[in-house]
Amino acid sequence: MPNMPAMPFATPLPDQPFPLILRDVACARGEARIFAGLDITVEAGGLWLVRGANGTGKTTLLRMLAGLLKPESGAVLWADGQAPRVAPERAVLIGHQDALKPALSVAENLSFWARFAGVTDNPWPSRSDPFGVWALADVPLRVLSAGQKRRVGLTRLAFSRAPLWLLDEPTTALDAAGQRTVWELIALHRRRGGAAVVTTHAKGTVDGAQELILGEER
Repeated sequence: MPNMPAMPFATPLPDQPFPLILRDVACARGEARIFAGLDITVEAGGLWLVRGANGTGKTTLLRMLAGLLKPESGAVLWADGQAPRVAPERAVLIGHQDALKPALSVAENLSFWARFAGVTDNPWPSRSDPFGVWALADVPLRVLSAGQKRRVGLTRLAFSRAPLWLLDEPTTALDAAGQRTVWELIALHRRRGGAAVVTTHAKGTVDGAQELILGEER
């Protein structure tokens, strides 16, 4: 394989739909209410860090913002009045599972996600390898380590045209260099007008970030 530059993004962002507004949102799992009275506004260029103990609804909140779940009550609306829906042009969700096929090679997996994101000139754009996985292009995913798989999964961000990134513990299984790359990509995405909502157990904060702690009394 030829050497590849690690340019961050393969595609520009479309016109921004922000803000995404949550007002008095409640969510239940079965008969148990997970959270209620949730009010946040996700602005262009914004970053929300979502913290809380296991079971407080961090992943559920991301799925709601992606349009995979509806709130029990309250409203979640984009600036144009649309509710979130499963739409790759508005939001990309990367969860604990990397949404990759073990039997396929790294290149085959990423080519699929590039096409899904609307990149048609080159299935795996030669200018987009922020996590340095090009050297693994022909390797079946099943033989990779957890950290390598995580890097491959996060490379999907380089193809996404979605202005809203929903990232569930994105630095899990990554070494220090990989973790820095995650936060650098988020910073670049924010500078180009995108926004991110990130669940994390990591300590510390990020410049300009807002924090939401689930499980606290409201």
